[in-house]
Amino acid sequence: AIDAGHGGEDPGALGLNGAKEKRIVLQISRRLEKHLKAIPGLKPVLIRSGDYYISLKNRRNQVRAMKADLLLSIHADAFRQQSAHGASVYALSLKGATSTTARFLVANENSTDLVGGVEFDEIDPDLAEVLTEISMDGTLDTSLGMGEAVLEQLGKVTRLHKKRVERAGFGVLKSPDVPSLLVETGFISNPAESERLTTPSFQEKIAIAI
Repeated sequence: AIDAGHGGEDPGALGLNGAKEKRIVLQISRRLEKHLKAIPGLKPVLIRSGDYYISLKNRRNQVRAMKADLLLSIHADAFRQQSAHGASVYALSLKGATSTTARFLVANENSTDLVGGVEFDEIDPDLAEVLTEISMDGTLDTSLGMGEAVLEQLGKVTRLHKKRVERAGFGVLKSPDVPSLLVETGFISNPAESERLTTPSFQEKIAIAI
């Protein structure tokens, strides 16, 4: 599943040259889809294929409904200091993420079989929470391994903001059974980087790296 961030009335970050994150990440996502389609055995699906808004929950629901093996959420970073630069890769934060998120999922999504086909409304809530947490631990391990691989390839075509996979509690990453990564392709608030991100040749390099 390829998730181009933002869209519609949510433009995302804005560059000094008028660049909009929502447009850049959709362009990169389309290029990524094209390259993944060319690999036998892979079936890439765009969560957002045009300029429209999708809530974080609906993005996660789409990813889980298609039984995706991996989620790649594509973004472009921004910071108040224009000097900030480089690509980043994020996985879900481990600090409190498993237990807290497991509890939230059990409480709010118990009509959905979140783990291995088990319907939560048929089992004890505490057991459901434990099962979800175990599932999330395994999913996070896979996410981190994939994240290191993506980061290594990105480092060959652009500068990196951090040379390790970072952790954060981004909502789109909180599917307990789908390994998920959020890729910040660069800083749209950095004039030079923003200009590169709008360039088809650079977008192509980023897509190939991912």
